[in-house]
Amino acid sequence: MNSRLRVVIADDERPARSFLAALLMSFEDVKLIGEAGNGAEAIELIEREGPDLALLDLQMPEIDGLGVVRLLKKSRTPLVAFVTAYDDYAVRAFELNTVDYLLKPVDKTRLRETINRAQGRLERADLRMEAKARVDAAAEAYEKAMRQPLLERIPIRQKDEIVIVPVREIASVVADGEILRVTTVGNETYIITYRLKDLEARLDPARFVRLGRGALANLEMLRRVSVMPGGAYVATLSNGQQLSISRLQGRILREHLLKL
Repeated sequence: MNSRLRVVIADDERPARSFLAALLMSFEDVKLIGEAGNGAEAIELIEREGPDLALLDLQMPEIDGLGVVRLLKKSRTPLVAFVTAYDDYAVRAFELNTVDYLLKPVDKTRLRETINRAQGRLERADLRMEAKARVDAAAEAYEKAMRQPLLERIPIRQKDEIVIVPVREIASVVADGEILRVTTVGNETYIITYRLKDLEARLDPARFVRLGRGALANLEMLRRVSVMPGGAYVATLSNGQQLSISRLQGRILREHLLKL
């Protein structure tokens, strides 16, 4: 190739990001055009810059590497290689679907092989389209292997008793620092100590949707989505609760759920 391969990297750990950036900049036929510290930044960076290759950390919080690929506009999806600490489920899914991945700490020789493969695929449009299909298949295989039983009820300690809250009665879950506020359709509020991403993985994705970085809502309780100045949205639930929707999640609701 005559031109340099345009690459972006995304990793929420700054040292890992800096190390990978240094390796990339040692290759004369590679141009590092941007870095992202989380999944949302990665989506914005990729759609703005249009890189040839994205090196995405698999385990980023909120939106992980697989989530980034799924949320990208199809016309803006570059070639992708995932960077991960050893994850048996992920490695098996990637190898089964011949998706490129790099294990941390990234080895320079192995990175060179990834760069070479990307350059070869760029020269053939059919291979580039095939790569996206392989990533989608790997994501499905990985999530299936990692899937835990869905919750039907959540036990919540209240002083000297434990309250059992049926999941179907939950209207929203909102992160507030180190705790989660669970609000029911009857406007009862409970506090639990749990990571939002971990709870989201145990809730039915056909029932609960993420509205922003720190909120989940029950789709059955969603009554109205209002457009706000600047392109943001506000969701109104059947219990009268109002929650902000990020631009990114607003796109998901429009394109995949509400068809707005």
